[in-house]
Amino acid sequence: MNTGVGAFNETIHPPRRLYICSFLATVDEAEFGTLRDAAGISDSSLSKHLAALADAGYVRILKPTGRGRVRTWVALTTEGREAFASHRRALQLVLGAIGL
Repeated sequence: MNTGVGAFNETIHPPRRLYICSFLATVDEAEFGTLRDAAGISDSSLSKHLAALADAGYVRILKPTGRGRVRTWVALTTEGREAFASHRRALQLVLGAIGL
């Protein structure tokens, strides 16, 4: 993976996924409902985006068992953090090239 210069990542780039990764980059993990509300999307939409990110190895989805209601937790993996940082650098290069 090219993490030095910045590699544009088509898996992360769609706006909702970019937001999800941005949010998760600021925390160790987030509860599904919190992430859904922050992103302003439905459960099914968030699930689809998380599935795409999980298939790429960028997020880890945890459903701890125990008493009461099972809550789903989501976290960026190390690979996800690296891919997001690289994508962010690629976006910065693009913006810098056009003077923004």
